[in-house]
Amino acid sequence: MNIQNHAVTIAPMDEYNRELIANVHPPDWANPKPADRYDLVVIGAGTAGLVTAKGAAGLDIGLKVALIEKNLMGGDCLNVGCVPSKCLIRSSRVVAEMKQALPFGVQPPDRVLVDFPAVMARMRRVRTKISPVDSAIAAKKAGVDVFFGEARFESENTIAVGGQILRFSKAVLSTGARAVHPNIEGIEQTGYLTNETVFALTELPKRLAVIGGGPIGCELAQTFNRLGSEVILFHKGSHLLDKEDSDAAEVVQQKFVAEGVRLILNSQIQRVTPNSEGKVINFIGNGGQESIAVDEILVGAGRQPNVELNLEAAGIEYHPRKGVEVNDYLQTTNSRIYGAGDICLNWKFTHAADAAARIVIKNTLFSPFGLGKSKLSDLIMPWVTYTDPEIAHVGMYEHEAQAKGIDCNTIKIDFDDVDRALADGETAGFLKILHKRGSDEILGATIVARHGGEMISEITTAMIGKMGLSKLSTVIHPYPTQAAAIKQAADTYRRTLLTERTKKLLGLLYKLANF
Repeated sequence: MNIQNHAVTIAPMDEYNRELIANVHPPDWANPKPADRYDLVVIGAGTAGLVTAKGAAGLDIGLKVALIEKNLMGGDCLNVGCVPSKCLIRSSRVVAEMKQALPFGVQPPDRVLVDFPAVMARMRRVRTKISPVDSAIAAKKAGVDVFFGEARFESENTIAVGGQILRFSKAVLSTGARAVHPNIEGIEQTGYLTNETVFALTELPKRLAVIGGGPIGCELAQTFNRLGSEVILFHKGSHLLDKEDSDAAEVVQQKFVAEGVRLILNSQIQRVTPNSEGKVINFIGNGGQESIAVDEILVGAGRQPNVELNLEAAGIEYHPRKGVEVNDYLQTTNSRIYGAGDICLNWKFTHAADAAARIVIKNTLFSPFGLGKSKLSDLIMPWVTYTDPEIAHVGMYEHEAQAKGIDCNTIKIDFDDVDRALADGETAGFLKILHKRGSDEILGATIVARHGGEMISEITTAMIGKMGLSKLSTVIHPYPTQAAAIKQAADTYRRTLLTERTKKLLGLLYKLANF
């Protein structure tokens, strides 16, 4: 046994984070003696790595599987991503519901008091409660040899970790990505937060600047604004969430404005300097040269793949910003080695990493002579931006369909035409379904709703099952639900089939049936 000294800390070192570390990077962990050769070595114990390693070992067919992690098992999702952010979002939604209670006949309090340390403690408690499934012990029980330490390729089929050499038949790279260091003069010296450090806060910043109007920046800007920070959101584009459907992004942007988030669009941040007023951001906006002082700066713009693995020794081609080069089978330029997750995918989502891991298990272990391999391009990938309302999307956007030469139609159902949305007071949103012109084939969909992420899977399921709008209109939805908007859209399509010719046919059938 090779005992390593893994001094990992997570601020603040309270009871929850101590328990978290005990699960996902035990300080007394002893790396095992390596097997003579592993069927599969996985580098990186985030979602992609855990699903791959535990999935392969859990088949119980005698496979020798190793998993290497240099930091925290569970990766970004558990520790600094999905789990902690959604905990904070939930707390912030409670605040919003209290403040917006009057239209429902409920008198809101004069002032909603937010106990920010308690909000963060709840987040740490929930994160720790979820962590056992991603723990070193759980992986070991599944039959995986877990090694803590920094992995480095020594050759095309060997990896060094903790002073030991692991030989493998196949390997998987799933080391994920990290926050990009912003190229802004003075920001390193002044100090800033990223998604990797913001969840360590124990005091609410009075004034918070958020740099980046993409999903991460928008989710956290709205959350901290609702929790009581004065939030200024900088974005270089003319509109937030500019990769999303423009109508959907507009709904969210208007919600931000209504809630008091200050938006500085078309901005160019020139430098950041500290002074007695705080951290001063000097920028060019629509009003020309300006400056503003804040207490904290949160950078939510961009991710960079973790490729520092001596990949050259294994013959693996990569780009420092785009990640490891893989083909449609997730195979790298070394045919023995595959990639999964943020290190190689354009989809930087936990569920995308999970899906990629399942492809990798099949393609590395159960596709003899390359037969029966699964393709990344066959996936139908939904995603959600967890603002309030959420933006959920699957499939193509209209401009993508047009670029491919696909003639299409869009059906839009506004939520002020959906009974349950009216009852809930959640009418600021819509459903769009894109279908091929002259066909009921669904090409894509966007949902803007408070629980849009819970609704998008029905359309994803229909697309995977090649269920068109005609069949979708036969699905019975409980009344009243907001998901009934999907049936309303399908019924809208069905009504387009009621042409003059169809009407004449129906009239004939009626006469024959009532002769």
